[in-house]
Amino acid sequence: WLWLLWSRWLCTLLHDVTTFMVWACSKSLSLVRCWFRSPLFAELRRTRSLNAPSPIQQFGPCGRIMKNSAMVMTIQDPASQRLTWYKPPLTVLVIKKVRDVSVLSPFVQLVRWLIEEKRMVVFVEQSVMDDSLLLGNADFSGVKEKLMTFRDGKDDLTDKIDFIVCLGGDGTLLYASLLFQQSVPPVMAFHLGSLGFLTPFEFENFQEQVTNVLEGHAALTLRSRLRCIIMRKNEEVTKAKPPSNLLVLNEVVIDRGPSPYLSNIDLFLDGKHITSVQGDGLIVSTPTGSTAYAVAAGASMIHPSVPAIMVTPICPHSLSFRPIVVPAGVELKVMLNDDARNTAWVSFDGRNQQELRVGDSLRVTTS
Repeated sequence: WLWLLWSRWLCTLLHDVTTFMVWACSKSLSLVRCWFRSPLFAELRRTRSLNAPSPIQQFGPCGRIMKNSAMVMTIQDPASQRLTWYKPPLTVLVIKKVRDVSVLSPFVQLVRWLIEEKRMVVFVEQSVMDDSLLLGNADFSGVKEKLMTFRDGKDDLTDKIDFIVCLGGDGTLLYASLLFQQSVPPVMAFHLGSLGFLTPFEFENFQEQVTNVLEGHAALTLRSRLRCIIMRKNEEVTKAKPPSNLLVLNEVVIDRGPSPYLSNIDLFLDGKHITSVQGDGLIVSTPTGSTAYAVAAGASMIHPSVPAIMVTPICPHSLSFRPIVVPAGVELKVMLNDDARNTAWVSFDGRNQQELRVGDSLRVTTS
């Protein structure tokens, strides 16, 4: 009997404790739900929006990250970026693919339509005015006198051109970027070349698409560039003789050039030595350039809205060196190793090749 009474009492006690725990848990869950729905928690939680506030990061009972305005970076949703004009655009630069007969007819149609229908001032390269294939075109002769030209490398187009229209492939777009080493006007690229990864527009309905751009109804994709500065060892930098400074849209390539020896390159990040590269060379690319030479060398593709720099070795003499991604705010420095058996060659978007000797340095930052 005592054992039976004790067993019943124990079962009753466990039932009461279990009932209390279930009641307490339900109450706490209700409180948690209410707190999650409160306006206070809405300020702390992370939502799917790219611009939502991040949770307060705390390390232990006393440690927190110090608020620093220099560390704040706003990432805009790429789908919400739209082009707008604070005054109507009046000037346009039309760049066509060179030595391509198939581009001549679209070029003449576009130029005539911009001048006669839109009453715009159209700039072209001097080589277009001297093109023998265009000189015999009757439609082009009617608008030739109304076209404006510029001297490559001498005339500053920064404050003259409102937007750019490219007729060709990705190479034509890279050339347009090279012409503007400061601020770049909006670029509208029509796919009329062999490779159109960066040229999304088709020419069949160019009137409608150009009109949308002129009226400010077009989406905008922002693409970062790399600022590349070559510092020479034995040359003093003065205001009269600044260092070589170029902006690239795709990549800057450091390779061994015509030498039969492997290149031996030291890579620094914000002044700290990261690694030494022995191989055919090194590719430093933007997210846009990650889809070009870098991806052919084994790198991954990066979305153009991601603020980053891709570093990719070219046929490295080490199985452990793979492509790396670094933040956009860092400074990369490339130098020849003291034990290098030859010089290196630097090219910027495939152009302006320069020799890099021992003691020289190439500094790369996001523009």
